[in-house]
This record gives sequence, C-alpha cells and structure tokens, in this order.
Amino acid sequence: MDASPPGDGPGPDYDPTVEEPVQPGRHRVGAPEPEPLTEHGPARVIAVANQKGGVGKTTSTINLGAALAEYGRRVLLVDFDPQGALSVGLGVQPHQLDSTVYNLLMERGVEPDDVILETSVPGMDLLPSNIDLSAAEVQLVTEVGREQALGRAIKRVLDRYDVVLIDCQPSLGLLTINALACADNVLIPLACEFFSLRGVALLMDTIDKVKDRLNPDLELIGVLPTMFDSRTVHTREVHQRVLEAFGDLVFDAVINRTIRFPETTVAGEPITTWAPNSSGAAAYRMLAREVIAR
Repeated sequence: MDASPPGDGPGPDYDPTVEEPVQPGRHRVGAPEPEPLTEHGPARVIAVANQKGGVGKTTSTINLGAALAEYGRRVLLVDFDPQGALSVGLGVQPHQLDSTVYNLLMERGVEPDDVILETSVPGMDLLPSNIDLSAAEVQLVTEVGREQALGRAIKRVLDRYDVVLIDCQPSLGLLTINALACADNVLIPLACEFFSLRGVALLMDTIDKVKDRLNPDLELIGVLPTMFDSRTVHTREVHQRVLEAFGDLVFDAVINRTIRFPETTVAGEPITTWAPNSSGAAAYRMLAREVIAR
C-alpha cells in the first residue's frame, strides 16, 4: 500500500454542511431486497472495529443495526466502548445506568436480560456501556480465559437474535480482542482519509493473530468507506486505494460526510428514523442488504 499522502483540493463551492447524493462507485449495484424471515437465530456476531477513532464505528453500528431491523432482522447492539457513545447515540444516559455490559462480564449472577434495553427501533435491543467498562480491561488480565469473557456473556441470548453488532473501542486492547474472539465476522469502517488508511495494516495483523490463536472461524465481512466527500481529490484518491487494496471486500455502500449524522446523535435515534429519506439512510439500507447477502 503506497504510503505517500494523496493530494487534496476542495472545489470553490465546497460546503461541509451540504448533504451529497449517493455517489456512484465501481458499480454500486448493492444487493437485492432480502427475503423476510420465518424464524430467528442463531445470531451472526459482527465486530465493528478500527483502532483509529473518529472513523464512524459507532454511527455505522447504530444505523446498520436499525437498517437490518427494518428488513425484519432481530438485532442486538453491544456497546463495548467505555465512552458509551453507542448508548448515548440511542438516547441512553450511561452514567444513570445501574447495570451495563461491565456487570454482565464481571459479576456472577447477572443475566443478559438484567442489562439489555429495548431501543426506539422495533426489533433492535441494546447492551449498554459506561465508564465502568474501562475497569474490566484491567480486571480481566488475571482471569482464566480472559479473551472469551464477552463470548461467554452473550452466548445465552444468541438464539433470539439474527445479528449481534459489537461496537469496539478505538484501540487494539483486551476489550477489542474479546470482541474479535467471539465474532463470526469483522466489519471495518474506514474513513476516506490518508491517516485512517495507514492504520488498517495493524488492524489486519491483529485480526490474523486472533484468527490463528483464538477464533479460526473469524472472517472479514467487508470494508465500509465512510466520511466520503467526492468534492475533494484526497477523498477520491483514498477511496481508490481502498478499492485497490481490498477489492471485492469493499462494500458498494459508501457513507457520505453529512451534517445529518451529528443531528441524529443529538436526537438519540438512527438516521433511518430521523431522516428516513436522506442519502445517509439509503446508504445504510444498502449496507444492510449487502451484509445480509454476504
């Protein structure tokens, strides 16, 4: 992968607040409308991971989950970041919670149903988090089977869901290793920016090590280009390099940079309900169809 930064240059009419239409890419055909389900479970577990922060992991977890629920899938979102951004993005105040994923991991007798919350999206539930989870990374170090703690915690509810999406913290520490160790697939949101591109090699190395030592069934489901802005040369060149590096593993869905996503965080709901006719909502529905098809 070429390490030289791409050129940049927004046009004279550049306005970061203007929402772009869905951009055509290699072929942008996406996937067909999924068939409705007659029964649910067992769930496919997908870790949404990238050790670089600010690339759209949490936004993608929320909105992919909501789009999958629209297509009749039962979805569990796991907030596995001590910052609790996923919980906040769904209107939950983490500091007010009595029980979180931390309690499920670390305390005997706590059941998933004691922690799981319903969201405003029918068919989509949340396993919330808050700053307490930061202690788990330290406490798990001395535990036997420390890399499988999350897998053991959620195993009891897999039969009731079709998809479990784990929002990983922006690091390659023990919490992220836990997510990868119990996942069937990894989805990598990749901002169309040079420094985001540079860090992917380290993440891929971690995925390979987890696959080799802990979870031989772990597979990369795809790379999701995020923060795409066709008005800059930089974005277009980075996107082209992503396509060259990952080929068919790059999703046809592309998430454009738009003011709508910060608005949804304030509203505490996914873009599919906050702005259902927006290009962002259309892109995540397209992504959901691709995830179902893969």
